[in-house]
Amino acid sequence: MGTTMTGLIVIAVVVVYIVFIYNRLVSLRNQFKNGFAQIDVQLQRRHDLIPNLVESAKAYLSHERNTLTEVMEARNNAVSAQKDAAGDPADGGKIQRLGSAENMLSKALANFYAVAENYPELKANDTIQQLMEELSSTENRVSFARQAYNDGVMGYNIFREQFPNNIVAGLFAFKPSSQLELESPEARQAPKVAF
Repeated sequence: MGTTMTGLIVIAVVVVYIVFIYNRLVSLRNQFKNGFAQIDVQLQRRHDLIPNLVESAKAYLSHERNTLTEVMEARNNAVSAQKDAAGDPADGGKIQRLGSAENMLSKALANFYAVAENYPELKANDTIQQLMEELSSTENRVSFARQAYNDGVMGYNIFREQFPNNIVAGLFAFKPSSQLELESPEARQAPKVAF
């Protein structure tokens, strides 16, 4: 009878430990999903500002239609990738696609800013100046939100990969997630606006 009781206690301890690991995995996954929600809000703001900036600049950049088109195409790709990633922020492939799309958008915006430097009347326009400042501020917010998200993903992945957590994670299909990374050092910086 003593052996049976000891066996039941061991089983109960193992079950409680498995439940603890499972609940911690759920908590960590929800934390990084919340972190992505913060990125999502800032990216939406960024994506909403860009058409206003392009529309305001059209009158000044009539000879630079390719630049404006490039910005809008990159913006549209980033919006699509953002919506896809928002549907499942735990899917590493979707997060990587979002990072690539945002990198392309950052490059297109950098090109736009470089072209804008050649148009003094464009740089003097109050509306355009305000939009560029708001966009730069939003870039900084995206960076902060991305850092919090990446920290959450790192904590989740570390806990998920530790033994015996990796066994429980495998049993309940807790997959690794990817950090939101930008591909180039230039894209990691907020666009510089100089007037």
